[in-house]
Amino acid sequence: MTERELQRQLMALLSRRDYMRQSAAAALAALVGGAPSALSSEKGANPLPKADSMILLWMAGGMAQTETFDPKRYTPYEPGLESNRVLSTFPSIATSVDGIRFSQGLEELAQVMHLGTLIRSHRVGDLGFILHSRHQFHWHTGYEPPQAVAVPHMGAWLAKLLGPRNPEMPPFLVIGQNMEIGAESDPLKSFHTAGILGTDAGPFLISDPRDAIASVQAPANMTETRFAQRYERYRELAAASPILREGSSHQREGLLRSMENADRLLRSPSAKAFDLTMEPKESYDSYNTGRFGLGCLLARRLVEGGARFVEVTSEYIPFRHWDSHENGHERARDMKQVIDRPVARLIRDLDERGLLNRTLVVIASEFGRDMMTEGKPGNEVKEQAKQPDRMTSMQHYGMHRHFTEAGSVLVFGGGFRKGYAHGATAEERPCSIVKDPVTIADLHASLFHAMGLAPDAGVVVEKRPVYVTKDGKGTVIPTLMG
Repeated sequence: MTERELQRQLMALLSRRDYMRQSAAAALAALVGGAPSALSSEKGANPLPKADSMILLWMAGGMAQTETFDPKRYTPYEPGLESNRVLSTFPSIATSVDGIRFSQGLEELAQVMHLGTLIRSHRVGDLGFILHSRHQFHWHTGYEPPQAVAVPHMGAWLAKLLGPRNPEMPPFLVIGQNMEIGAESDPLKSFHTAGILGTDAGPFLISDPRDAIASVQAPANMTETRFAQRYERYRELAAASPILREGSSHQREGLLRSMENADRLLRSPSAKAFDLTMEPKESYDSYNTGRFGLGCLLARRLVEGGARFVEVTSEYIPFRHWDSHENGHERARDMKQVIDRPVARLIRDLDERGLLNRTLVVIASEFGRDMMTEGKPGNEVKEQAKQPDRMTSMQHYGMHRHFTEAGSVLVFGGGFRKGYAHGATAEERPCSIVKDPVTIADLHASLFHAMGLAPDAGVVVEKRPVYVTKDGKGTVIPTLMG
């Protein structure tokens, strides 16, 4: 029986509305021979954690660094403009930190920069012909695809190795990504998983934050007795499923634990965190720029309720949102309107509630953008967007191609420095990193360090060690820490 057939058999058992539907995907990722055992750290004891929770704000599709947090010389559009002259299509604006400037359209975020660390020298991997899902897999897991084992999402590592903050709250949640988007749907599912760690460390998926409360409630027309009977029947069916018979006790126990967690959540006061209608109108409206903005609000409520890791995505859909293969200027303008106010409000709310010091908030993307270079200078790959030498319409104005040499990451709270800019890129094309490059492995090591995990923390599965950073070799960047 193939893995895909096993997936279909188990998924046929899953209810449309239950938490189990959302968490069971992790059990499908790998049929391992036994439960993973914890690794002892070779780099010393786990550090004293600075943060208890992490919120990842994922700019899916490739956020253009020169249009957001690393602005360069501004060149306004005019017909016949040489493409190679254009570095930024927005003027820069001042932030609350002298010497650090953002791109126009991020005025709210600019006013909370004194609370954050800006990394302008983030370098992602060279993975050949560029596919968004491959780079997203690399960023979220720390490992380049494909892998011989189902490597976990970073949220699953935190859920498994640190455990839940509140036993009634899912430790790992993802908000805003529809998993049925077409051609790249299966690759997206491949890293939204706990993989080798087991189902109970897998993600609770919420496609639309406005409907989040429905995912933790029994159907309105179902009595409590019928719901309890349905739950018991589901347990029987899941325990008898082929994937669990052919798999390990570790996978079976993980799935059953996830079901128990789901049932407990449905009956718990903690479920109120999912109900956005309980938020005061002024607060709700200030976040409400759409699904992403309300996802930021939901993330704040979930962290307040005891979540360990929450990802909010602007959602990856090919050729939409940050995936700007044409009309890049207009796309960036629209996306900044989506993210600016709610992200700034999230930071202010956490700070005013005394939660920011213990909560990491990370704004990141799978790679950057450049109008002329696909890949990185000296290692270009096949072009996927045609840019004329001279622009004849506004659709040519903006950052179109995938740029893997440099990108920006913005981090707030969790022990990271405040009002600090790390690294630099050249002021002229190709805007390569000229100071203090930060790889995915080292960025992850620094984030895990803030959460209390050493870079070589991990588990052993079938005598093979798997680490939270690739091969356990990520290096914490001390200058990022406060």
